[in-house]
Amino acid sequence: MHQPTPPRRDRPARTHLQTALELAKVGMPALPLRKGKVPFGNCRTCARVACGGRPNMKTPGPCQCPAVCHAWAAATTDPAVLASPAWALAWRHAVAVAYHPGGAGLTVVDLDNAAAVAWARQTLPATRTVPTTRGEHWIYQGVMPSANQVRPGVDIKSRMSYARWLGPGTGPLADLPSTVRALVGREETTPARGAVVSSSPGRAEWDRTVATGCRHTERYIRAGLQRGLAMVRSHTDSGAGSQAFGVARFLAAQHTTCPGPCGLDAIGRQIIAAAVSVGVPEAYAERAVTNGLNGMGAAE
Repeated sequence: MHQPTPPRRDRPARTHLQTALELAKVGMPALPLRKGKVPFGNCRTCARVACGGRPNMKTPGPCQCPAVCHAWAAATTDPAVLASPAWALAWRHAVAVAYHPGGAGLTVVDLDNAAAVAWARQTLPATRTVPTTRGEHWIYQGVMPSANQVRPGVDIKSRMSYARWLGPGTGPLADLPSTVRALVGREETTPARGAVVSSSPGRAEWDRTVATGCRHTERYIRAGLQRGLAMVRSHTDSGAGSQAFGVARFLAAQHTTCPGPCGLDAIGRQIIAAAVSVGVPEAYAERAVTNGLNGMGAAE
C-alpha cells in the first residue's frame, strides 16, 4: 500500500493542532502530548478505565468520552475530533504531537542509542528513518504487537502504542520484515497460565531486612509491589514482559533519592516470578526487569 508523504516538521507558524490535522489528512491518527512528552491522563469519568476503554484497545469497551483519554487509543484522523472544544485545552498545553503507528498501518522500531542504531544497520533491512534525540526511528509498512525493551535500547511501537512525530524521515518505506516480528514473537506466543516456561523454584519475597537504607515504610513498599505484580499477572494473553519492564522502572524510580540498599534485587525477583507465572520465558523476563530497574539509576 502506498504511504502518502506526511507533512514536514517544524514550519515556523504551525501549531501542534495544525500538525495533527495534516497528519490526519494522510491517514495517520494523531494526538497531543503533554509535558514529559507523554499522553494526557484520563478524565474523571475514564479514570482507571472505569468507562470500559475505547473500542480499539486490547479490552474493547463502550467509552464515548469526547476528551483525550486512553493515551494512544485516543489518536484519531477525524478533524472534527482533533479540533473539538473537548480537545482544545490539551492542545493549549501540548508540547508535542504523537501518532498511532498501528492505526496508520505502520511499525516503528525505536532505537534509543547509538549501539541500538548500529545493531539495526547490521541486522535489519533498510527503510525510512527518522532521527530522534538519542537515536533513530526505523519505520516499516505493516502492523504487529508492540513491546518495550525487546533488546537493549530497542522498543517496538505499532498496534498498541504511540510514537512522537519527529518529521517524515528519509528513504523508501520497506515492508515489515520477519526479523522485526521475531523480536516480540517469542513473548506474544508464550503459553497461557498452566504451561509455564520455567521450572525455577519459588523466590523469596522482599522484606525490610534487605532494605536497611530505604526511606519508605514497609507498608508503602508492599502496597506498590503488590499492585505492580497484579498488573503483570493480568496480562495472561500477551504483553506481560513489557508490563514487567514498566513496573520495574516505576518502582525503581521511587528509590532514586534513597541512600540504599532498598532491596530492589528482591523486588526484581518477585516481578520476574510474576511474569514467568503467566508464560513469559524466564530469560526474557529477567532482561526486561533488569533493564527496568537499571534504567532509572536507582540505589541497589
